[in-house]
Amino acid sequence: MKAVLVRHLQNALGALGQLSRQPVSTALTIAVIGIALALPAGLQVLVQGAQRFAGSWQEIRDFSVYLRPGTTLAQAKALAEELGKRAVIEEVRVIAANEALADFRADPAFGDALRVLEDNPLPHTLVIRPDAAATTTDLDALRSELSARDDVDLVQLDTQWLSRLAAILDLVRRGVWFTAVLLAGAVIVIVGNTIRLDIQNRRREIEVSKLLGASDAFVRRPFLYIGAWYGILGGLLAVVVLSLGLLLLGGPLSRLLALYGGQFTGFGVDLATIVLVFGGGLLAGWAGAWVAVARHLSAIEPRV
Repeated sequence: MKAVLVRHLQNALGALGQLSRQPVSTALTIAVIGIALALPAGLQVLVQGAQRFAGSWQEIRDFSVYLRPGTTLAQAKALAEELGKRAVIEEVRVIAANEALADFRADPAFGDALRVLEDNPLPHTLVIRPDAAATTTDLDALRSELSARDDVDLVQLDTQWLSRLAAILDLVRRGVWFTAVLLAGAVIVIVGNTIRLDIQNRRREIEVSKLLGASDAFVRRPFLYIGAWYGILGGLLAVVVLSLGLLLLGGPLSRLLALYGGQFTGFGVDLATIVLVFGGGLLAGWAGAWVAVARHLSAIEPRV
C-alpha cells in the first residue's frame, strides 16, 4: 500500500512538473478554465447575496388586511392572534390607525392635507407574512376567507405577482445551474483537447512503455493527474477572480444597498462556494483527461 501511495505521489508531482515545463500553454488553459468556473460561481454568489439581503424574499410576499372603520384595536389584535395560529401564516403584525396616521403626517407629501382633518380616516391594518411553504392556492383561499368577514374592508394581496416572483426565482436558479453545466462541459472539452495533444506529443514514450510491459492504467495515471491539476489550478484562479470581482463591486453595491436601507453583507465567497468551485474544477479536469485518454490511448500500440 505504501508503494502504491508513493507511486501516486510521484505521478502527481511529475504531472505538476510537466505543466511547469510548458508555462505559456498551461497558463492559457488554466485561465480559460478559471473564467469558465468563475462565471456560474459568481452568479450563484450574487443570487445568494440578493436573497439574504431581501430576507429570502419574504417581505415581498407580505400582504395587508384593512379592517372596517369602527373596528376596535382590541378586535384587530384578537384577529391577528387568531390568524397567527394558521399553518400558512408565519407572522401577523398590527398597525394601529394612530400609528399609520403619525407616519403619514411625517411625510411631507401628506402631512399638510392630514392636519386639516378632525378625525382619523385610516383603519387598523394587519400586515400578514405567509409561511415560506405557502402556495398561491393557499393564499387565495385565505384572501377569500378574510374578504368574507364582516370586520374586513379590503384584502390587498396580489397572488399574480407572487406567481411571477416564484417563476423569476426558479428561472434564475435554473439558469445558474444550466450555465454551470454548460461551462463544466466546456472545461471537459478544453482539458480533453489539451490532454489529447499531450498524448500525441508523447506517443513514442507511450509506445516504449507499453513495449516494456506497462499496463494501460500505468500509462493513463499521469495524464489523469495532469487533468486534475488543470482543474485545481483553474478553481484557484476562479476563486481569485471571484474575490477580486466582489472587491471591485463592493463600493457600488454598498452605495446601492444604502439607498434601500441595507448594508453590504452576505455578498462574499464562503467556504461552500470555494469547495464547490474546487470540486467542480477537479471533477471536470479529471473527466476531460479520462475521456481523452480512453479515446486515444487504446489506439497507441507498440510496433514490434
